[in-house]
Amino acid sequence: MGVSPYFWQKTDCVNLSTLSSPRWVARIASLSLAFVLGGINIASSQVPATPLPEPTPYEWCQQFNALYVQIREESISPDSARAMFSQIMRGLRAGYVTNVDYPSDTTSSAGRERVALYFPLRGYSPTAIGGSHGEGYRAKGFDLFDYTVRGSHPAQDIFIRDINQDSVDDRDGKPVDVLAMSEGLVLAIETGWTPGQEYRGGNWIWVYDPVRNGLFYYAHNRVVNVTMGDWVRAGQKIAEVGRTGLNAYKARSPTHLHLMYLQVQPNGLPLPRNTYDWLLSAKR
Repeated sequence: MGVSPYFWQKTDCVNLSTLSSPRWVARIASLSLAFVLGGINIASSQVPATPLPEPTPYEWCQQFNALYVQIREESISPDSARAMFSQIMRGLRAGYVTNVDYPSDTTSSAGRERVALYFPLRGYSPTAIGGSHGEGYRAKGFDLFDYTVRGSHPAQDIFIRDINQDSVDDRDGKPVDVLAMSEGLVLAIETGWTPGQEYRGGNWIWVYDPVRNGLFYYAHNRVVNVTMGDWVRAGQKIAEVGRTGLNAYKARSPTHLHLMYLQVQPNGLPLPRNTYDWLLSAKR
C-alpha cells in the first residue's frame, strides 16, 4: 500500500499536498515566529536585571534641591520629607566614602583635622556674633521638615556694620564676602528671592561637607556666587551678606549672615550642632 495523502490529527486532517500553498506557508511561518518569540520572553524573564548606576553628586544635588523646595512650599508631608532626606544623605555619604572619583580627598579623622574651618565673614571676627557667648543659638523644637514650626533658631547670626541697611559695610562702602567655612559640595542654592515672599531664608546656600558628614547653611545672602554642584574650598567666597528673607528684610533686623550646621546621623537624619566654638577658633 502507498502512503496515505493525509496527515491525521485528533480534530482535523490536512492534505499534505496543500502545505506548499501560500496560505499554509504563511501560517507555518507565523506559528514558528510565535514559538521563537515565546522562547525569548521566557529566557529573558530569567535574566537578572542590570542594577541602575548610583546617582552622581550632581544628581544628588538635584534631588536635595527639589526636596527642599517641596518642604518650603509645604507640598510634601513631614514624614515623606524625612524619608527622602534620609535616603539622599545616606546615599551621598556612601558615595563619598567609596567612590574615588568624587572630589573629596578623604573622609577619615585625619582628613577632618587637616581641613581647617574658616570664619565665614571676610574682615570680621567672633565679636560680630550675635548674643552673649553665642546664646542666639536655640535648637529646641527645630524641625527641618515641617515649615510651619516656629520658635527655634539652631544657628548663629553674624552681624555686619550696616546702620543704613544697604547691605554694604559702613566702613568702606563695599559688600561683605561670605566665605565657605569648610570644603564641600554645593547641594542647593536659592537666588530668586524678592521682597514680599514669605520664605524665611531668602537667598540661601547648602553645602555638604563629606569630611564631617554635615550640612552648612548660609542664609539671607544679597548675592550668591556659586552654583549647584560646585565644589568649594574652605575660605572661598560663596556669597555676599544681604537682607533677603521674610524676617531679615524687615527694618527691625540688623544685616547679618544666618549660619546653621546640621550633623547627619547614621540614619541619614539631621541634628543641629552649635557652631559657636568652631567660630571662635576658625581661621581668619
